[in-house]
Amino acid sequence: MKIAVLLSAGRHRVSGRPAPVPVELQALRLAVDLGGAVTGLHAGPEIGPLTDALGHGLGRLVHLRMPAEADPTSALTAALEAGGYDLILAGRSGQGGEDTGLLPYTLARALGRPVLADAAALALGTEPGTLSVEQALGRGARRRLVVRLPALVTVHPAAPAPRPFAFAGVRRGHVETQEIAAPASSPTPAPHEVEERPYRPRPKLIARAAAGASAAERLKAATVAASGGGKLLVDPAPEDAAREILAHLRALGLIAGR
Repeated sequence: MKIAVLLSAGRHRVSGRPAPVPVELQALRLAVDLGGAVTGLHAGPEIGPLTDALGHGLGRLVHLRMPAEADPTSALTAALEAGGYDLILAGRSGQGGEDTGLLPYTLARALGRPVLADAAALALGTEPGTLSVEQALGRGARRRLVVRLPALVTVHPAAPAPRPFAFAGVRRGHVETQEIAAPASSPTPAPHEVEERPYRPRPKLIARAAAGASAAERLKAATVAASGGGKLLVDPAPEDAAREILAHLRALGLIAGR
């Protein structure tokens, strides 16, 4: 089995220094435990501390060197297609950059592969060409699914911890750098017109009725919008706004009234 693990340039949550993303190192452990040929892929200007992934069991790291402002989707898509990987693993989201978590789904759509999110454990399926995935759900629940390969799977932080770091692995590992030409700059789209309006509370679609209420009372509770109370001031003068805030705080008993 050929497995690719996507690695991103992350930053430490406390110090802010460049560091590997923990959930991506957890994805690397799942890949190594499955067996087969595991390759790390990173698209960006510098490899930085991602060489530490070699010390966590990764044998080969491919660096797609490209400008920082360039979109890595096309370069990663081309590399994944050329590699012919059976399984692509990615973290749930990055850490320290534009952490939208949409890149795995964009790649899956470009490659035409199924995507399965929030994997906590992986195992080979009982049938050839399948993968058994234990998916992490809310409140600690788990669900076991079977996906047919090739596929793309994102890893949940509930997955097993990364393998212990070994400096000898960094010495044995191989880093391959591929230069990626900067794509032609696309014209900047025209900005959309935005309409600003004052906030207003949205009515509740369904309100709760008291226990034992009649059918008419339940119907009224479901159709009548509940009022949130308060007063709406549109572009008030600072003095008027301060006066209303103080009056509201006095009504709540948070400050003493005069």
